[in-house]
Parts: sequence; C-alpha cells; structure tokens
Amino acid sequence: MSEAAIEVSQLSKRYGDQTVVDDVSFSVRTGAVTGFLGPNGAGKTTTLRCLLGLARPSGGTATVLGRPYPQLDDPARTVGANLEVSGAHPGRSGRQHLRSLAAMAGLPDSRVDEVLEQVEMSDAADRRYGKYSMGMRQRLGLAVTLLGDPKILILDEPANGLDPGGIRWLRNMLRGAAGEGKTVLVSSHVLAEVAQTVDDVVVIHRGKIVKQGPVGELTGAATGAAIVRSPQADKLAGAIRAKGATANAYEDGALGVAGMDAAAVGDLAFEAGVAVHQLYQSQASLEDVFFQLTTGDES
Repeated sequence: MSEAAIEVSQLSKRYGDQTVVDDVSFSVRTGAVTGFLGPNGAGKTTTLRCLLGLARPSGGTATVLGRPYPQLDDPARTVGANLEVSGAHPGRSGRQHLRSLAAMAGLPDSRVDEVLEQVEMSDAADRRYGKYSMGMRQRLGLAVTLLGDPKILILDEPANGLDPGGIRWLRNMLRGAAGEGKTVLVSSHVLAEVAQTVDDVVVIHRGKIVKQGPVGELTGAATGAAIVRSPQADKLAGAIRAKGATANAYEDGALGVAGMDAAAVGDLAFEAGVAVHQLYQSQASLEDVFFQLTTGDES
C-alpha cells in the first residue's frame, strides 16, 4: 500500500461553544486521488484550513510528510493548495498575477508559461483578471497551485465554474498527477464527477468522519435499488408500499425499490399476480452511499 503523505489525527476545531471538527482522523496516500466529501457545513474547509496552518486546531494534529505545514522547508514546492477561487487584482492579467507569486516563492519565471499551458490558459494569459469568467478564474487558481510543481495538491471544490470540457480536463489533470506519484486531496460536492476521478473517499458529516476507504469498497458494500419493469407498475408499486418499502417511478417506466431486494420484489409480484418484464439489483453509486451516510442533513 502507498505511503501516507497527509495524516490527520484526532483533529478538532471549536469556535466558542460550537465544535466544527470533532475528533477527525484520516490519511491520504501517495500516488492517489482522495475525495473529501461532505454536505455544506460538514467541516471540510475547516479541516483543510487546519491542515494548511490557516487555522489553529483546538486539539489533535494535521501533518504533511510528517510535519505541520508551517514547518515545511519549502512549502511552495511541497504543497499546492487552492481553498477558494484565486483572488487576483482585477486590473492585473493572469500572467502578471502568476509572475508576482512566482517571484515571492523564489520560483523561476519560466514556470509561469509552463503552468499557463498546463491549465490551457495561454491564450487568455494577458487579459485582465476582472474580465475572466468563473471557469477561467478557477483555472488560474489551479495554475497557482501548480507553480512550484508540488508533490501534494490540496483543492477545495476545483470543479466550480468549469464547463463539461473543463471538468473533463480537470479529471485528466488530477489522474495524471496521481499517475506521476503526486498526492491529491480534493474536496467536492460534484459526486458523479468525483466517482470517476478518485481512488479513495473520506466522508465527513457534522464534523465527524462517517466513512473512509477505497471508493470501490464503499460502493461494493452498499446495496443499490431494485429495478423492476412491469405492465402493471401501479399495482406492483401499491403492493411494495403496503410492505413498508419505497417504490419510485422513473421516467422510463421502471420502478426503483428501496427497502426490499430484487428477490423479495419478485416474490411479491408473484403473490400479487403481477407480470414482471425485467428485474435486477442495481449497484450502489457513490452518490447513493453519500446520501445514505448523510441522511438527515439539512442540505
């Protein structure tokens, strides 16, 4: 198994009498993309801020390569982090913004052109930041994280503002980084996209870790809905609901059944004298697992 590059151990953060992060522990391994998932207000950003030394933990530790972030010898070349869309001066161009950051970090000016090409922003590099779209600002923020060619990427909602082509590009970029042996920790609420990108998942809910592990193990251990098609769908749905299960009609005419597996649905259809044209147990998606774990959250 790959070595852990990020370690969070019994981390807590309180603001007054409110506990935002409560005894959180997880690790992020080298050469993998780890998704950090949770509803709004679950504690994701606060955890990342503690990890990056932007907030002081109330308890526990968060380390990068075995050390707290402020103690890293060369943070710009070790960690590339983007917790919000890059806040460049609206009158400056993207290129000027990156050059100033490169100079402050002691990085060669040549890195600016390299990262602009990497995030496909070369053609827009000399436009003023104030004229950038949300997606372009997001790409510039990603360029900032890549300036030092860091070993570790920590990204908070990097897909925000990106169009479908941009999301596909982001997916390939993150997978490519992991393939090069880099460590990627990405917070996101775009669950369908995360499922195509990540190797591991950490789910946080109301400040606590509720599940973590390889994404395949999480989805494989969960049960998806039973899918059934019948010319007497209304009658079958009534019989299912009478047993205390849930039957939802899909647009294609099928019923999605929760609370009863496919075998039980088949038995019930036989007892009710209902014809069945198709019946199978669907595999749970990452989205299914996420909502099972966070049921009851106001979001």
